[in-house]
Amino acid sequence: MKRIIFFLFIFLLFYSNVYASELETVIIEVEGNVDEHEEYIEKNHPFVEVVATYSTLFNGLAIQGKAEHLKRMHTVDFIKGVHHVQDYQTLPAGTSEETKIQSAPITSDVTGKNIKVAVIDTGVDYNHPDLKENFKGGQDLVDFDEDPMETLPEEGMPTNHGTHVAGIIAANGEMQGIAPDASLYAYRALGPGGFGSTVHVLAALEQAVQDKVDIINLSLGNSVNGPDYPTSVAVNKAVELGIPVVIANGNSGPDPWTVGSPATAADALSVGAVQAPTSVPYLYHEGERKAIQIATMQGATSWDLTKDYKIVQGDKAEELNGKIALFQRDVTTFRDYALEAQRKGAVAVLIYNNEPGPLYGGIENNDEAIKIPVAGISEEDGEWLLNKSEEYIATNHQQLDTTIADFSSRGPVTVNWEIKPDITAPGTAIKSTVPGGYESFNGTSMAAPYVTGAIALLKEAYPSWDVEKIYSALQTTAEPLRTEAGEFHTPSTQGHGLIQPEQALNTRTVIYDGTLEAGKITERHEEKQFNVTIENLSDETQEFTFEYPKQQSGIQWQLPLSFTVEPKEKHELKVQLKVSSSRLPDGVHEGFLTLKEKKENKTYHLPYLFVNQSADQPKIAGIEFYLKPFSEDTYSYNLYATEELRSVAIDLYDPDILTYRGNLIEIEEPTIGTNEGEIPRYKLTPGNYIGRLIVISADGEVQIGEMPITIE
Repeated sequence: MKRIIFFLFIFLLFYSNVYASELETVIIEVEGNVDEHEEYIEKNHPFVEVVATYSTLFNGLAIQGKAEHLKRMHTVDFIKGVHHVQDYQTLPAGTSEETKIQSAPITSDVTGKNIKVAVIDTGVDYNHPDLKENFKGGQDLVDFDEDPMETLPEEGMPTNHGTHVAGIIAANGEMQGIAPDASLYAYRALGPGGFGSTVHVLAALEQAVQDKVDIINLSLGNSVNGPDYPTSVAVNKAVELGIPVVIANGNSGPDPWTVGSPATAADALSVGAVQAPTSVPYLYHEGERKAIQIATMQGATSWDLTKDYKIVQGDKAEELNGKIALFQRDVTTFRDYALEAQRKGAVAVLIYNNEPGPLYGGIENNDEAIKIPVAGISEEDGEWLLNKSEEYIATNHQQLDTTIADFSSRGPVTVNWEIKPDITAPGTAIKSTVPGGYESFNGTSMAAPYVTGAIALLKEAYPSWDVEKIYSALQTTAEPLRTEAGEFHTPSTQGHGLIQPEQALNTRTVIYDGTLEAGKITERHEEKQFNVTIENLSDETQEFTFEYPKQQSGIQWQLPLSFTVEPKEKHELKVQLKVSSSRLPDGVHEGFLTLKEKKENKTYHLPYLFVNQSADQPKIAGIEFYLKPFSEDTYSYNLYATEELRSVAIDLYDPDILTYRGNLIEIEEPTIGTNEGEIPRYKLTPGNYIGRLIVISADGEVQIGEMPITIE
């Protein structure tokens, strides 16, 4: 039996105000003609208002009314599904130290003029002096009105994420974005605190397509690593309609399999984050010779401690004068932890995760009430420090060259084993607009709009280029980054590499279908063939040669030795991969092929990836529980299976004495992809539990994971 850690998004969302008097808004998926269904609702349910209809990327209506009126619609037969699940959010990461790098304008004559860019996010502060000139409109898909302003303090937890993203793309004032003359359209799909639902994101995509935007930026995501999640499907549909869609890859690295939907969409341009040369602080315990990585919270001051300080458990100490306070993450906000520690005299705050992996985040500090640095650390490091209470620890700094940011989510994608991210861009210490001024943030959320801005420049410079050519030009000219040992970072870490917008604008060569994804190898001997097309944009004949990759047992490439491409012509070549699976270890195999253009001495890199037999991906990529809309006592769930399984079950245990309390879910032979179902009310006795997830694979292997579950 094997125990593993699953990447899960788990919660029980029980609505205590089902019969409250406030207006509620839900989106219903329907079968048939949405206009006819709108007429039916207006005629037969006069207290329910249809606030929007959607038929381009999905079939549905947004309806609003009091809970008791919405409940009466449960018998309507054309309703296919009702959505109320909060499962999308902005992608926070820590703040970088020392180097504060603004996104630099690109030295070219194009500025993105007349290019319409959709920012699907938390809204935009369109009154910001650097954005108001380029802001042209949008919609609020959270409150269903035409005012896509960021969430204000009086409306809930305020947001600034969308404004920061918009500034990177098209700020035009004190700060200049990548495409300073592009037109900004804001679609607020994430509400207070940066949270929203699948259907809000779908609705925003739908509205952006209807508004005929030229590019869509999505700096948001969820935890489901699968290619066919609804938002991924909608993204692919938007690209099919001719709109480039750029998506942040996520901030759940450095582990593999951490990219989430919609960055998993096959036709999206998914973007990872690059760490600029910088000085990064870390903690060091001299006696144990142990280094601990820290991630300074967004909104906090720099971690610039110069002396050794004692570590003390923050919630146990009456005073913290001259010490570093250590807290474990729970329902308390990071801001409250910081204010408590500061009041007690602490010099800094460390918050360690309550689940495996590092902790990235931010604190609300617009009032500058928090004067001390606040940082996140992993659960493992936090528990280690607990045993070193009252011992001294130093702050040291590590000098980092340009590399992949540690937090940047990695691929590949489960089920179809595609390479994600497709490309990387600057994503640390990016200074941009926020309500009331400017701040520097980290994240793939910052890398994605850098790429979006570059696409705006390409669309202005080459209005006839389609989505495929734009993507291919950026990937062709990207520069793969290397590790400290001099080897390339893997394609599932960086895609084609670091974006080079200037080179993309002036490229002489475009390589199409240059991402060599061979899928899963299941036979003893398999051959995979790739058709790669080279386009010569120059007025001169180009001569190319492949470098044969280093010999590796079980992998054989057949490549053309040399070939020429005439001016303004395309040339298709065959690349063949032969795999002898028995001579290779199971798992992911990846790397780069190198292609050289002789005259200009240009080098291009084609990433490849395949899975031999099986991989170590999480078998279940996401789980959600929620009260079924229009119901008093029925709860729904959905979970995503990444491969063929015999069964999936979740059992409940008492968290104190680990006594079995019953089964919550049991599914025999779940389908690959999304599985949905209902949980009877009798299974849901209120209380705190340990949920034990038991997965039995097709070959009988048992895998177990655990997670806290609260039924209120």
